[in-house]
Amino acid sequence: MSSFNHACAQSAACLFAALVALSVTVACGPGAAPTPAAVTPISGEIVVFAASSLTDAFQDMATAFQQANPNAKLVFNFGASSQLATQLAQGASADTFAAADQTQLDIAKKAGAVAGQDQVFARNQLVLILPRDNPARINAIKDLANRGVKFVTAQPSVPIGQYTAQMLDKASADPAYGADFKTRVLANTVSQEDNVRQVVSKVQLGEADAAIVYSTDATPQVRNQLQVIQVPEPLQTLAAYPIAVARGNNTAGGEAFVEYVLGPQGQATLAKWGFLPPTQASAAAAQRSPRSNTYGWLPTD
Repeated sequence: MSSFNHACAQSAACLFAALVALSVTVACGPGAAPTPAAVTPISGEIVVFAASSLTDAFQDMATAFQQANPNAKLVFNFGASSQLATQLAQGASADTFAAADQTQLDIAKKAGAVAGQDQVFARNQLVLILPRDNPARINAIKDLANRGVKFVTAQPSVPIGQYTAQMLDKASADPAYGADFKTRVLANTVSQEDNVRQVVSKVQLGEADAAIVYSTDATPQVRNQLQVIQVPEPLQTLAAYPIAVARGNNTAGGEAFVEYVLGPQGQATLAKWGFLPPTQASAAAAQRSPRSNTYGWLPTD
């Protein structure tokens, strides 16, 4: 090859390299749209263990979540958080665990059943529920200690049972209720149920005169069969609900559902069903303000 032709070949090669470099520079410049990252499609069954008080909110979320992930299917196991934590500790498989208190999430974590970091995603407050006709003529928390009242609660290991016990302890420390208030209320206890929805059912059917439940359990389906009285703020406990990815068979699906619950759509659904915001300060502020959910059935102060 002549020196002329060799120089031309070198020039052509250099020009080509320069054009390639220029195209890369332009493509990666500040005005260029980034190449979209690959998104792993969510598919298969996603098994969610969740506190029974989350039944309506999570089933509501399932519709939108599955529309966005048509190849995925949410499979729920609702129950008392204590029962679910025990099942996980004994080897049951789940991809997500949403509990009604931190204690039960920690039990599952200690057993090695939780794969990810847990986060509080919602809070809840306590209310007193009565049958619509209120045969025991209960008007306030103090009336729970009246002779002959049939009081129902949950098993001591169930979060709502623990929150109820805390409320009774606070009342017993208040001279307005008396030091023996908790003892007198417990003497009126006719049953201890396995989860909060069973507690609601007992009152709804008139098999008990009163119970302490979460405000979200006075759902539209049962609201017209109940009277609801707000628990006074000095006796109130804001229940915290943590959620985490569990060591199931569909980690990607579990992570996607946790992200959905923590995201704006999931939070909007929780608010619609009466849950308070996850941060304690925001929840306390919402608790003090008159409020209602989409259905307009929540009690107010």
